[in-house]
Amino acid sequence: MKNRPVLYLTYAAMIAALYVVLTMLANVFGLANGSIQLRFSEALTILPYFTPTAIPGLFVGCLISNVASGAALPDIIFGSMATLLGAIGTYALRRQNKWFAPFSPILANTIIIPFVLKYAYGIIPIWFSVITVAIGEILSCGVLGMLLLFSLSRYRRHLFSV
Repeated sequence: MKNRPVLYLTYAAMIAALYVVLTMLANVFGLANGSIQLRFSEALTILPYFTPTAIPGLFVGCLISNVASGAALPDIIFGSMATLLGAIGTYALRRQNKWFAPFSPILANTIIIPFVLKYAYGIIPIWFSVITVAIGEILSCGVLGMLLLFSLSRYRRHLFSV
């Protein structure tokens, strides 16, 4: 197929746009930033289980979301990197058991984001941020993400044939 790069870019752009919309929705409820976070958009970090085009889409979507929500520069950089690392990990673990899909995003965000919250926003203690970020990631990636994975698995051939 001659237009395959265009198709990859389109998939990535759609995933980025969806990530931004879901983050802004969480932001309306005050759940997208701060020590207690439940970003609905983090459920999308299971998409690399189906297609590698989700990796740049998730990274760009997180980057745009962080800029649009007025995040501090360290949050824009390292928060986006945490999502990127989580997405790469999901892709790397895709051939393992499907239950491993949310593991990397949960781990990456639980390790990186508490330090971002401390150094960018002065939110302390770190142990509290580790707990709250882990709970938010388990809910968004582990619960919502796995619901999404099982829902999309049925239509995998039609949606992710690229």
